[in-house]
Order: sequence, then structure tokens, then C-alpha cells
Amino acid sequence: MLIRVIINFAFALNNSRYYKLIKKFFYNILWNAEYKYKKYFDIFMVILIVLSIIILVYEVEYIIPDWIQYFDIYIVTIIFLIEYILRLWVYNDWHTMVIKEYKESIYLNKSFNLWKPTKLILMDKISYLLSTSSLIDLLAILPVYREIRIFRIFILFRVFKLTRYTKNIYQFINVLSNKKFELLTLLFVLFFLVSTSGIAIYIIEEQYNENINSLFDAFYWAFITISTVGYGDISPITKEGRIISIFVILSGVAMISFLTSIIVSTFSGKLSEIKEHRMISEINKSREFLIIGGYGHMIEIFLKRYDKSNIPFKYIIIEKDINIVNQVIKDGYNVIHDDASEYDVLQRFNIKNSKIIFLALTRNEIDNVYMTLNAKSISRNIEVISRANNDKMAKKCYLAGANSVLMPNIISNHMLVIAITKPAIYRVMYTLLTNQHIAYLDEIHTVNYIKLVGKQLKDIEFKKNYKLLLIGIESITQQEFIFNPSLDRELISGDILLVMGEKIGIEYLKKNSTK
Repeated sequence: MLIRVIINFAFALNNSRYYKLIKKFFYNILWNAEYKYKKYFDIFMVILIVLSIIILVYEVEYIIPDWIQYFDIYIVTIIFLIEYILRLWVYNDWHTMVIKEYKESIYLNKSFNLWKPTKLILMDKISYLLSTSSLIDLLAILPVYREIRIFRIFILFRVFKLTRYTKNIYQFINVLSNKKFELLTLLFVLFFLVSTSGIAIYIIEEQYNENINSLFDAFYWAFITISTVGYGDISPITKEGRIISIFVILSGVAMISFLTSIIVSTFSGKLSEIKEHRMISEINKSREFLIIGGYGHMIEIFLKRYDKSNIPFKYIIIEKDINIVNQVIKDGYNVIHDDASEYDVLQRFNIKNSKIIFLALTRNEIDNVYMTLNAKSISRNIEVISRANNDKMAKKCYLAGANSVLMPNIISNHMLVIAITKPAIYRVMYTLLTNQHIAYLDEIHTVNYIKLVGKQLKDIEFKKNYKLLLIGIESITQQEFIFNPSLDRELISGDILLVMGEKIGIEYLKKNSTK
């Protein structure tokens, strides 16, 4: 009977929309670094930690008012405790494990074992409770017990708790953790040198040096000397002791050099990774952005014009050649060293909530096809503009899912023919495409200008009201471009108007067509 109640309760939690939303909210606030509201929670917690540290330090010498003490005990500490419990709660899901075990028992026609999922969950929870970050959270609560003076030392753990909420400190610790073996080796060598030199100096100096009265004094001297601090409160007076001092000092210099080389080499290797992570996090905040797969001459020319234009979204380049990456960095563009044809690389971007345009415009047509396939496999909503050198490869790009395919070789050949045979038309086309004249070409998307929807073209009166020329319409229903459409045509949401005229006229039309 009890097992049936537990199973029903697990299914009820699994089917509860509000339970999932609440748990997801707290998970995002506590763990998800990409969640937009987490930074406000982190700032709030940092302020509480700093205030509590100030209060605890201040009351060592001074009497604090009762209301400040109550604030620290009943507000700050309780918030720390609630956070500790919430982190334990959202760490994993008990009900999903119970449901999984129950479904397996039904499918395999075996008896349901409640202890199996419960044991796995408990082991997982205990593993988290014994983790360094969880222990710091727990020990940070203990300074509330001021009656027990030794608990005041746990104020240090409130300082350590800051590592959860300050990204730079967390990244520093994370980088050092990757060199755990080297650091542990260095720590072992330090322990060995301090132990041997401490014992040696104790044996040699104990009878002659009044400052060395115990083995602890000898170890203290050894540690201070090997760290090259040298307070001078304890110093050897015998010849043998001074020889040991020289050895310890040289060992200390060597160890500090070794430690410095470890930290420098680790950070130099991780610095680019940290920069790339921040770059991706920053661009994921945008609603629209470009992902550029590969850097070449075509992209270089595009970006030179792009930086001078008014396109309202950001860009990032993904390049797999490290030599090209270094050159792109010198050129001052946003780039990460990775392969845009790999699934995991594009998964790092905010696919669900942002409009993404992906450019696959490298000279290698095979790479362009693979990058197009990769982008479309992640989301069909990603708009892909690819590049091909002939109709055969263009067809493959379209089959891969490309929305548009550029063929610069063919276009340049057509433009060359026009420039030779019809130079006046070429000059007009060049002027329009490069916006070097008062006449502009622009697209009017009816989904963004709702007042146009339902109107007939003759009612808009492009020439009379705006001094614009309507060239044609890309129909959402017919999926084709209609040149010089009938004036009786009624616009529907999704149609795209192609107009030409002065910029002021185009802006005036857009202004009058919005809500």
C-alpha cells in the first residue's frame, strides 16, 4: 500500500507543471550561469556575504546593536540555510528515478524495488554534500553560534563562499584544478623539505638556539624560510644550521619558480578558452546575430563593410585553422578557434531564443555543405547562406538545407558581360547595390509593418505618397518573386515588398506602416 502511494506521488510530481517550473526556476537561479536573472541573485548573495563578514569582524572588538545581530542571525544565516537546502533539492530528481525503475519492473515483469532508486539518489546527494563547495556552504552557516568562540573561525568559509558568485575567482580555481597532479606533487615536495629540514635544524640547534624550544618551532622556521619570507624571529646560529638554511632557501626559490611556471602555463593555455566562453555568452544575449563559418577573403571584405553599416546584430567567426585565427584576432574581429561543422560547437549558441543567420562562405565547397548540414540538423530555423562555384554544388547546398546560395564566380561573369555590352546598365546596378546614389533598394516585410496587411497596392500609392518605385513582391503563398505586380493585389502577412527610391521616402513608408 505504501509503495503504491509513493509511486502515485512520483507520477504526480512528474506531471505537475507548477512543480517543474518552480524546480527549474531555482535550478537556473542557483546553477545555470546562462540564466539572465542569475547575476542579480549572485550580486544579492555577494552583498549578504560581505555584510555578514563585516558584522562578524566588527563585533570582535566592539558591541554591535541588537538589530544588526538579529539581521545576521535571523536573515543572513537563514538565507544561507535556505540556499543550502535548495541546492541539495535541485541537485537531482528522486521521482524520475522511481518512475524509471517502476516502468522497467512493469516492462520486464519483475517486482518493483523502491530501495534501488532511493539508494542511487541518496548516494548522489551524499556525494554532493561531501563536495568542497557544499562543505563550504555548510561551514559558512556555523558562525551564527557566537556563544561557541571556536565557531567564529568559520567566518573564513563565508569568504570562500564568494567563489560561487564571483566568476573570476571560480575560473581561477577551475584552471588550477586542471593542474591537480603538478600541484599535489609540489605540495608533497614542500612537505618533505619542511619535515626533513625542520627535524635536522631541531637536532642541530635545539641545545644552542634559545629560540628553538620544540619541534614545532623548527617546523615553523623551515616553512618561513622555504617560503622566502624570513621574519627573522628564528635564525640558526651554528655552522651546520646555516648550511641547512642555504639549502632550504635555494629549494624555496626553485619551488616558487616551479609554481609560477605551472600557473603561467596553465593560464596561457586556458586564457583563450575563457575569452571564447565569454564571447559566446555575450553574443547569446542578443536576439539576432551572425555565425560565420570560416574566415576568407569574401568574409574579410564583408566585415569591412559590415563594421561601417547599421546592421542591428552582432557576429562571431568560427575558424578551425589556428594560424588564421591569430590573423583574425590581429584584424580585430570576434573569433573562436573551433570547427563549425561539428554539432557540439553550434549547440553552445542560443538556438531556441535567438534568430541566427549562418554564413558558410569558404572557398572549400565541401566544408560549406557540411556546415550547412550541421546548422540545419540543430535547428531548421537557422537561416543559412552558403557559397558554391557552380550549379551542381549550388544544388547540393540547397539539398543540405541552405536558404540562399551565393555563386560569386557566376555573378562576376554576368556582371563582366553586362559591363562590356551594356555599360550604362552596369553603372546603374553597381550604384544601387553599393548604395552610392540617392536611390536605395530595400525590403519591406509585411510581418513587421502590420498596417500594410490587407491593403491593395493601389491604396498605398507608393509614387504619390512616398516617391518610391515598387519593383516587385516576393509572395508568401506562391513562393516566388512577382515582378511589377497588379495594383489590385492585396497584401498578406509574410509578403516582402521590394522598393526603390530615396532613403527618406523608405523610412517614411516604414514609419506610417507600423502600429
